[in-house]
Amino acid sequence: MSESVYKVIEVIGTSTESWEQAAKLAMMTAAKSLRDIRIGDVVNMDAHLDGDKLVFRTKLRVSFKYHNEE
Repeated sequence: MSESVYKVIEVIGTSTESWEQAAKLAMMTAAKSLRDIRIGDVVNMDAHLDGDKLVFRTKLRVSFKYHNEE
């Protein structure tokens, strides 16, 4: 097995549909600019009212493989 290094960041997705949709949006958006995403770990879920709409928020800790650009 080769040695690897991973970086971890936090991202927050929002949705008026569900916490799951908010998590999916966060992961899919992060995947557009990060290479080799490994895991999205749910850190927190909450919701708030925006006018008369309920907004779901999911915070993820996302890990991805670090590549040394040489």
